[in-house]
Parts: sequence; structure tokens; C-alpha cells
Amino acid sequence: MVPLVGRLYRDHNVEISIYGRIVVKRSVIDILKAHRFVRQVEGQELSVVDTFPVLEAVSEMGVNNAHVDIGKLAVKFRDEGEGRTLKEFLEVELAGAADESNGTPSTDVVLYGFGRIGRLLARLMIDRSGAGHSLSLKAIVVRKGSAANDLEKRASLLRRDSVHGSFKGTIQIDEESNSLIVNGNMIKVIFADSPDNIDYTEYGINNALIIDNTGKWRDADGLALHLKAKGAARVILTAPGKGVKNIVMGVNDGDITDEDTILSAASCTTNAITPVLKAMNDKFGVKNGHVETVHSYTNDQNLIDNYHKGDRRGRAAGLNMVITETGAAKAVSKALPEMEGKLTGNAIRVPTPNVSMAILNLNLEKATDKDELNDYLRNVALHSDLQKQVDYSNSPEAVSSDFVGSRAAGVVDGLATISSGNSCVLYVWYDNEFGYSCQVVRLAREIAKCTLPAYPVEG
Repeated sequence: MVPLVGRLYRDHNVEISIYGRIVVKRSVIDILKAHRFVRQVEGQELSVVDTFPVLEAVSEMGVNNAHVDIGKLAVKFRDEGEGRTLKEFLEVELAGAADESNGTPSTDVVLYGFGRIGRLLARLMIDRSGAGHSLSLKAIVVRKGSAANDLEKRASLLRRDSVHGSFKGTIQIDEESNSLIVNGNMIKVIFADSPDNIDYTEYGINNALIIDNTGKWRDADGLALHLKAKGAARVILTAPGKGVKNIVMGVNDGDITDEDTILSAASCTTNAITPVLKAMNDKFGVKNGHVETVHSYTNDQNLIDNYHKGDRRGRAAGLNMVITETGAAKAVSKALPEMEGKLTGNAIRVPTPNVSMAILNLNLEKATDKDELNDYLRNVALHSDLQKQVDYSNSPEAVSSDFVGSRAAGVVDGLATISSGNSCVLYVWYDNEFGYSCQVVRLAREIAKCTLPAYPVEG
């Protein structure tokens, strides 16, 4: 399977997954674990004996520029084959996937800032480099540090991460060109104090998508400084934006137009809860509710007690639970207008470095029970338009660290669900760093028009 998956990706820009778990550039153990995951969520076994014939057939069909879930296809063929051969079944399910014209040219990307989110975005884009049509990370923009070995320090932070582990690949430093060479990709390191005085074309970068992950500018006027740079075309903000569209992929990405030059990817918490709230509102109707966020500490807090302009955030982050404010509940309505005025919210920062939880206490228009609610949310996670955003867990032993590296915006913990009549409480885990970064990349791919059509088509 491994060489077939690799060849499809390199030569045809085809991503292979198993129930949403991408297996491109993954180990044998990762592939086997993706099969085992199906047992947890579908209640039936899935083996490589089931998926390998599907993968072989896909590799022989001339499929191009597509995301193909061989796990779902294998189960669907088992349940709905109706006497057809596998080839006959796949010709129907993959209709249109053999069209070579549905690709787009690569888009130059610049990361403005190289902090926690910036480095994860770099990892994600580099991991998906090599295919014919995707995002091409060309440069990072940072302020010049005081250390003489600035490039070495940047490379080290990309190479080693206390939360997400070591980078899987090679990183070299080219002092002469002021670049990092990562898995063979040359990434220019540009030192600048302001976005409007950079000429990206000097570095061979044109019509670039700038991803501002500094959080310094959050309104349209400030972010417009990026567009004054020669070679820049569009901007994504990795924080809630003011006066710009706040996009939560899977929810309101249909609002994006070709005329939008500045967009916000909202916040990690907004991305975690909005898809779940949309799903709940679509099925049961949400009258009102409260969102309590149990959030890992961030770099904005102090390590030891010291002055901080914000209330309580000056107290030692590693020693205290800290009650603080969150705008995520109100921000939901920017992506989901029908929730306007229906939610209140608060947050508790806790002494963990990553992975947070949102507790949604909702009053519903339609009564339900725990089993119906969980069955619905599990189906949303597997077979709906929100399957990339919403994941589902039913493990009785899962704790926060188990969700480090989750690509979903939020993961519903089914065993923790409480439901009685017209009220319910949902517990949603989310990797507030990696899961959010995946949402940002999805937004970038949507803007660059390189989102791959997914098969089988759900619904």
C-alpha cells in the first residue's frame, strides 16, 4: 500500500485517506491504526484486506487531483455493492475524478510571523509539498533577533517542539541566501519591522498569499499594510478580525469571493465550537446556551507572578487555573449568524501547554436523548460536510494529551455527553494549536482554489 499511496500523491496529486485519516507519507503502523479507528466509530472491523483492492483499482483508473477515502469506499462496496464488480462500483463512485483538468497552479505563500501557529503551518505545508497543485511556502518574515545565530535558532524551533515532537524531515541553513532548506524546499527568511516595505518579487515571490500569524494587526486597515508590499495579493489573519470576514471552514467558507483580499480564520475556540453548533442547530435547533472553555495556557500569560495589563493573567500560568474572558461565544455569530445573541461564554486557563475543551450547555427546540444525539454527531463526523471539522471519540480512557495532533477543529467526547429532554451538555476537545492550524491551511487551500474534491461524495 505504501508505494501505491506515494505514487498516487506524487504523480497524480491524489490524497488517500481511511475514514478521514490521511495515509500519505505515513508509516505502516499509522496505516494499521487508521484501520483500527474505524472499529471505534462504525462498530465494524476494517482490514487492509478490504482496502488494498480498492487502492489497487484506484491506482489503475487514472484518477487525478482528488482526495479518495478508500476506507469509506471499501465499507460502502461491502454494504452497497449489489452484485457489481469493484471496478463497476468505483466507476460510479469516482465519476469525474479522472478529469486531468481540475488542477490549479501552485500558490506562493508567505508566513508573516513564525511563532507557535506559524511553525505548525510551515510543518503542514511542507508535509504536503511535492504534489503538483498545492500551497508553496516561499518565505517567512520575522524581526531580526539580537542573537548572531538567528537563522540557527529559527531552524531549531522548527526542528524541535516540546508539544508536537520533532520535525519529520531535514532542515539545513543557508547563510549565504538567508534561507532554510526544509525537505528540499528553499524558504527565504526575510527580516522586516513592517509589512508594507517588503518587495517580495525580489525573492521571486508573486501574487502571494500572506498568512499573518503575529496578531499585531487585526482590523482591515492594519492588515491592508500587507497588500502594499510588492508581490502580495491576499491576506489571512490567524486571529479574530474586525471589519473583515471571519471564516470557519465547513461553516461559512461559501461566503468567500474572489474580491476578498483580507480574511480572518477566527480563533481556535470559535473554530472548535461553531461546526458543532451548526450541526446541533440544523438538527435540533438551539434556543440559547453557554460555552465554558477550559483552555491551555498561552504565551500571553506570565510564567511567574508579574505585572500584566489583563486581569488575572499576571498570575503564574503553570500553577493556577485562571478565570478569564473569551470572545468566542459572541464570535460564533460572525460565521453562523443564526446564533446571534444566543450564547454566553467564559474561559478558564489551566496549567497544560496544549489541547483545550469547550463545554457547550445548550437549550434545544427539539427534545432528544444521549443515544440519538451521539449517533447524530458520530454521523456528522463521518459522513457530512463537516467531517473535516468535527471528529468523534468514544474512548473511556481519553484525556487531553491524546488529542495532541488532532486535525479536526473539535472532537466530540461521546461518553461525556449529557442529554435530558430539551437540554444537553456537550464536551468538545480541540488541539488549540494543531487543529486550528489545519483549519487555517484549509482556508488557504480554499482561497488558492486547490482544495481537492473528495470521494466518495457524501450525502
